[in-house]
Amino acid sequence: MTSHRQPALADIVATLDVDRVGDEHFVATQLDNAAHHIVGGHIAGQALMAASRTAPGRVPHSLHVYYVRAGDARRPVDLQVDVARDGGTLSTRQVTARQDGEILLEVLSSFSAPVAAPEYQQPIPDVPEPDSLAPVQQQLADYADELGGYWVQPHPFDQRYIDPHPRLAVDRGEPSPRLRLWWKPAGEVPADPAMHSALLTYLSGTKMVEAAVGMRRATQASVFNALIDHALWFQRPVDLSDWVLSDQFSPSGIAGRGLTTSTMYNRAGQLVCVATQELYFGRGEGRERR
Repeated sequence: MTSHRQPALADIVATLDVDRVGDEHFVATQLDNAAHHIVGGHIAGQALMAASRTAPGRVPHSLHVYYVRAGDARRPVDLQVDVARDGGTLSTRQVTARQDGEILLEVLSSFSAPVAAPEYQQPIPDVPEPDSLAPVQQQLADYADELGGYWVQPHPFDQRYIDPHPRLAVDRGEPSPRLRLWWKPAGEVPADPAMHSALLTYLSGTKMVEAAVGMRRATQASVFNALIDHALWFQRPVDLSDWVLSDQFSPSGIAGRGLTTSTMYNRAGQLVCVATQELYFGRGEGRERR
């Protein structure tokens, strides 16, 4: 972990924009890291981008991902899109990711044409404005020398925690049952709705884990975890030129698994996404394979 560094925002954006090599065939370059593992949220975002390219004029409204096996981030991944259905309003796509012929993940995604209909939503929680909160690097400044500066390194997303970050909660001895934070990309991103949804998918895959590891009185840096499955329901297109509130919690941790959920709102208080994921922690504290 001491040698781990966060990828640059520009590299995340570039690799999410997968290469189209056929009508329904794409190649996805991975983001290498010290462990050479493929990041679950990243490859899920790539699968969403590939599927989006086959459903022009429609926006994603759901994504369901099953992570089958780990892959090698030093090499690209093949994404094959199956055009399962194009209806009057909804389009369904299945995406299979393979490396060396082995399946890494299976994805079902659905896209919608615009629909005029009555709307309702759960209201945004009453929380401080993001500009009134310190960046996460300042919130964790007391741990600047820990893990080679891991907690205070530059990050592709600006993050402002409302509830104590899991590293703070470890020292306080009590996990926070709720973990709310504002986030947005730490720089400009293309004005492409599919890219914004893919970046939200990436962020959810890397941040929602904190709710579950926090309940174990741990952090991502201190306990092994791996994504098993991941689901997102996009309620409306998200605009990442402004802040997004992620209100997340972990309702259960059972049989070596941890379940987390996140409700996300834009700055205007509109619901943009509801996401869930399940993590595998293993039978004990060791790095056991699924």
